[in-house]
Amino acid sequence: MSNILYKYINIEGARWMLGMEKGRRYPNLQFTNPSKMNDPFDCDKNLLDYSDIPDAMTNGWIPKEWLREKEINDAHNKRYFAWICSLSKVKDELLMWAHYCNNHSGICIGLNIDIIIKNTYPLFDSIYCEPLIEDVQYRDITQRPDFKTVSWDYQLVTKDKRWEYEQEVRLIFPHATHRIAEFPASAKSNDAVELRDYLPLKSDSIESIYFGKDIDSKEKSKIIKHIRKLNPETKLYQMQVDENAFRLKAEPLTE
Repeated sequence: MSNILYKYINIEGARWMLGMEKGRRYPNLQFTNPSKMNDPFDCDKNLLDYSDIPDAMTNGWIPKEWLREKEINDAHNKRYFAWICSLSKVKDELLMWAHYCNNHSGICIGLNIDIIIKNTYPLFDSIYCEPLIEDVQYRDITQRPDFKTVSWDYQLVTKDKRWEYEQEVRLIFPHATHRIAEFPASAKSNDAVELRDYLPLKSDSIESIYFGKDIDSKEKSKIIKHIRKLNPETKLYQMQVDENAFRLKAEPLTE
């Protein structure tokens, strides 16, 4: 995996992420609870099949129905107690520019993951918790595997094949803590949890910025001015339409 991953984002989100908004003095990376993502099946408990409870799990006396409910509840909680930041391996995907960058008017930010991981902030004094880095696995999710046969992270990294064009890589905090969030009284509610947090970024973790082909010129100028103060080494590119193919191409920006 390349150490550069990409975040597609609209202008409003870009200003927040780059630390341009009032009250936000540093760049940051948003982590979101799966219940707030745009795929309703994301990290859902129903990605797995819980119908087969082996006799060995009962220890000879625990009811199988109780064990089944426990496994389903554990999977439910895994979804509601996780944070995820979605990134991509590619910077020129047409659909992502259209969907996440407000029809090519936003930006795509290249992030140096090595620097981000190295500088993950402490949660409790000297105890550090680095986010996991996981490639999303695209599968036919109607064919649910038995919960006993998959790895612990299957639920957090499995998506339908129709999302494969995103080439997603996830930064994952599997368990939220009181240091960074408070949960509602009932985490078992079917309502989406309003859970987000913002991981501070070192300025040198912003390796590059790609401006959408239809970005507003004034917004573009503001971002350039800000990023040059933040990190003069950040590479800047302008996305253009490739006239010889149905694709975008990045041209180095001449300021």
